[in-house]
Amino acid sequence: MAWSTREIAELAGTSLRAVRHYHQIGLLAEPDRHNNGYKQYGAAHLVRLVRIKRLTDLGFSLPQIAAMGDSDEHPEEALRALDDELAAKMERIRSARAELAALLDDSSHIDLPSNFVRPDAVAKLSDVDRSLVVVMTRVLGPRGLADYGKLLENVPEEPAGVLAFDDLPADADESTRREIVEHLVPYLRAVYAAHPGVLESRADAPKGPSHFDRTVAAAMSELYNDAQLDVLRRTREILRATDDGSGTG
Repeated sequence: MAWSTREIAELAGTSLRAVRHYHQIGLLAEPDRHNNGYKQYGAAHLVRLVRIKRLTDLGFSLPQIAAMGDSDEHPEEALRALDDELAAKMERIRSARAELAALLDDSSHIDLPSNFVRPDAVAKLSDVDRSLVVVMTRVLGPRGLADYGKLLENVPEEPAGVLAFDDLPADADESTRREIVEHLVPYLRAVYAAHPGVLESRADAPKGPSHFDRTVAAAMSELYNDAQLDVLRRTREILRATDDGSGTG
């Protein structure tokens, strides 16, 4: 009994296109032909096609199947390797689903690390400040993340003078800038006194403190206008001068 290409494709549960592709890449041997030129497939071809179909359904790539050769020997090593790969993939999926559940349950921000801070703590931040926090989470180490997370969840209420920083125009005059600095200095001093670990948060940055400083500085130059950057610079200088270097970088 010999089958045509269409017949053997149907028997194997695959497609004509797949059969032709397997021939092209050398995965399936070419069959003999009738006098009229039509291919005639036999049982060996069907067994090979069924094997290819089963392996691809399991998740093997065609190059992997080709590497197994034409032998009917049970591919135990390859099957075990695939099983390990699928187990790892299932763990990644399980972890992703757990994170999705947390995002759905508490409306956590998708751009921040899971379990970093409570959603209500992030909700208090301005859009600009939250963007800066996102950047910082990409360059901080585990200890730095923990310290900043604690700060964000316990940050003291900002007085009106500090809140004015968010709306400071780029062309703010000298007296306005100086006034905001006067409010920021005692506020930040109190924050650092309550969360001293933040001052050393760069210490375990994966790529080092200098990389952290460059990255955060670049983000700040984009997120804040010239007047805001000037106010922050002055505030840091005062904190460093009066508190013996306890201002942030």
